Amino acid sequence: MKLRKYSKEHIKEHYDVIIIGSGISGLCCAALLSMEGKRVLVLEKHFKLGGYTHTFKRKKYEWDVGIHYVGAVHNKKVFIRRLFDRITNSNLKWNKTNDNYDRIIFPDKSYDFIAPKNQFIESIKASFPNEENAIDQYMGLLNKVRKVSMKYFSTKALSGIPEWVLYNYLSKEFFKYSDKTTYEVLSSLTSNQKLIGVLTGQWGDYGLPPKQSSFAIHTMIANHYLDGANYPVGGSRMIAENIIPVIEENGGEIFVSTGVDKINIKNNRVQGVILENGDSIDSDIVISSAGVENTINKFIRDDKSFSQYSSGLNNVPLSGSHVCLYIGFDKTAKELGITDTNLWIYPGYDHDKNINDYVSQKTDDLPLLYLSFASSKDPDWDKNHPGTATMEAITLSSFKEYDDWLNTPWKNRGESYEKYKEQISQKIINMVYDHLPHLKGQIGYYELSTPLSTRDMAHYKNGELYGLDHTPARFRQKWLKPKTKINGLYLTGQDILTAGLAGALSAGALTSSVILKKNLFKSI
Repeated sequence: MKLRKYSKEHIKEHYDVIIIGSGISGLCCAALLSMEGKRVLVLEKHFKLGGYTHTFKRKKYEWDVGIHYVGAVHNKKVFIRRLFDRITNSNLKWNKTNDNYDRIIFPDKSYDFIAPKNQFIESIKASFPNEENAIDQYMGLLNKVRKVSMKYFSTKALSGIPEWVLYNYLSKEFFKYSDKTTYEVLSSLTSNQKLIGVLTGQWGDYGLPPKQSSFAIHTMIANHYLDGANYPVGGSRMIAENIIPVIEENGGEIFVSTGVDKINIKNNRVQGVILENGDSIDSDIVISSAGVENTINKFIRDDKSFSQYSSGLNNVPLSGSHVCLYIGFDKTAKELGITDTNLWIYPGYDHDKNINDYVSQKTDDLPLLYLSFASSKDPDWDKNHPGTATMEAITLSSFKEYDDWLNTPWKNRGESYEKYKEQISQKIINMVYDHLPHLKGQIGYYELSTPLSTRDMAHYKNGELYGLDHTPARFRQKWLKPKTKINGLYLTGQDILTAGLAGALSAGALTSSVILKKNLFKSI
């Protein structure tokens, strides 16, 4: 796949749609709209396409930066699989991973999340035989919230009188659950704190522990994996590499290393964009796939709508930051005995306490360590990367920890920064060895990414991983939808639906449906 950088002579006089950002939502919009005959241009500030779906290499190793597993897509009938097939001409292939997709590990015991759903229920009940009624009620709630959420998300396609008439009716059942925290709902079902700790063992997939997260986002993530997990054959970069040809075959254009300074707006109507180099590109429509915070505080900073949207943004905090240790081995996953089950390692069952104790420096124990093994999930790994295996080890971080290096350039932040990173790296490595002692002495390479890496690569201001936090208040933000009050400006991505690949992908279909005034969900 040959990537093109922006050049003025390559630009057409006018585009129907300019899309800012090549994350999965932006690429999805570009594919769907170009297939409908729209003249589309995608502008990506990074030198790689795909947002959190891209990979990077060091020496002979390759790692994911954001995609570690995807639920449901082994079923060719589910919506996100059908959507992926539509925007890739069915060229993107998936490998269904081991039925034991997640293992939740505490100091005294481990718990396996096993697909399909009946096996998940059986496994949890075996660990908590006195909590069968609470587990049944919990599974019933997962199903109920899944159903009512469809009505709620349908309101995001509405505007004007239809929204005024239908919004409350379609949302009220959903709000009964989204207004409550995950802990509030689960503690109403059981007083068993260990069971609550286990059921919320995937909280890192949406970025907030039980006492802060909306129960709605918990149900969405839990439901997403109940039937099993999958991984793209060839690695997560194959997602973008199979969408881009569809865009280009339908006349769309894509440029990397092309930063947008602001959206050009006159008389409350989009005129196109102004690039960071000062060039203007004209279009009827602009879609921002760069995150709501970037859109408001950067791209429309000079528009009169700025203050209104900025005040709305104040209602929802940005999500937290993370560090990831990318580890490479000089043996295959099979030789090392590495399986494809993700490991979630915790110092205790109370996730909120784990975080609070760590942040307040009451303990040195990491509140979470998530381990993922792409080389065990990708059936083409040994063919593409012979004699190697990799691991991603992720834990929480704070952007404030890196204040001393805020204004330093990528790859040249100085000796103190490298020393600080090494301390964190060794803490993570020691924890890996504690739980996977057979890997001791096998590491051939490691490199730590920090919130500054996320800021500079993904262009999120505070290095946030999941855009806007999934608090109860977030789901009450009526304005988090594709259509804005600026004519021709649309939003897409995880901020208008939910975190994760499936949420961002579906957001692309939603935004395209609103622009086309056509229900693509139904046709797909």
